[in-house]
Amino acid sequence: MRSTFGIRDKAIIFVSCLILYFTRQKGCTNVVIMLVTVIFASFLSYFDKEKIKVFITISFSLLACFVPELTFYFPLIAYDMIYCRFQMLNIIGVIPLLIFFKSSDWRTSLLVMTVLLISVVLKSRSTEQLRLKARYNNLIDDAREMSIRLKKQNKELIEKQDFELANAMLNERNRIAREIHDSVGHILSSAILQSGALMTINRDEKVKELLINLKDTLNLAMDSIRASVHQLYDESVDLRSKIIEITNSFTFCEMNLDYQINGNPDKKIKYLFISVIKEALSNVIKHSDANRVSIILREHPALYQLIIRDNGSVQKFSTEDGIGLKNMKDRVESLNGNINILTNNGFEIFISVPKTE
Repeated sequence: MRSTFGIRDKAIIFVSCLILYFTRQKGCTNVVIMLVTVIFASFLSYFDKEKIKVFITISFSLLACFVPELTFYFPLIAYDMIYCRFQMLNIIGVIPLLIFFKSSDWRTSLLVMTVLLISVVLKSRSTEQLRLKARYNNLIDDAREMSIRLKKQNKELIEKQDFELANAMLNERNRIAREIHDSVGHILSSAILQSGALMTINRDEKVKELLINLKDTLNLAMDSIRASVHQLYDESVDLRSKIIEITNSFTFCEMNLDYQINGNPDKKIKYLFISVIKEALSNVIKHSDANRVSIILREHPALYQLIIRDNGSVQKFSTEDGIGLKNMKDRVESLNGNINILTNNGFEIFISVPKTE
């Protein structure tokens, strides 16, 4: 991995080697030596495979055995091989160092070893910095991933709470509707019957007119309560809970449900989807050899979609032959919807119904 750390360190080492070479050679410079070193160092920086790096280092070491002046730049070459996996092969680099130390004075040898030690320190520091940077990046990625996961879990929790709250409200509406029907409805029915009985035995025309008005008022109240009860009951039908109840009771084969409706559809659409799903699953049990059924409900800005698909083999059929399929078609068309039946890969019912205003 190339980084600004390595470029900076190599620049420092190269300048140190260059100064050492100029000072110890007493002004005698060889441009070829410097160019050869730059070429080898460039190759080490360009190639990432350690085997190639080892080959370049060995080549430089062997060349330095015959050209001792290259040893002045050996710390620059050794920088890339300090932490490689093939440390045993780097022993070859000791050979030109021994030859150089044997032919040089102790001050020059000490300075070369000092620059080599600086190279080791710089490489160690750069490696540690890169390791810390990689660890920091991993921590940032882990924190970002955890944040995304927490947001997703929080969203799922809020959706679950909203669903439970809406379900509780619908159940409460259903309970109120039952109580009104069972208590107030029965009382009004009894009052209507009693007023009718009084009208039968009454002989006074003035009282009879009052009884007729009373009976009409009671009938009006009864109709109003009946309409309110039906409205409460229709609103209390939760489409998702009802479909989950239907799919849980389906044990003929594997079932997959994908429910993507957030709002509460109109009662006619809810009853349509419930009846279609019941009929489709009944047909799977009676006529299909499928081992997997999927039900998908989606909500779009202008319409609802219902897709029921199984992987069974399909025989020749017609929507006019079966009463169930014909009823599906009639129900969908009554809501200005579209129904398509596909038999390419199994049996698929695709229904789209526009939202009501």
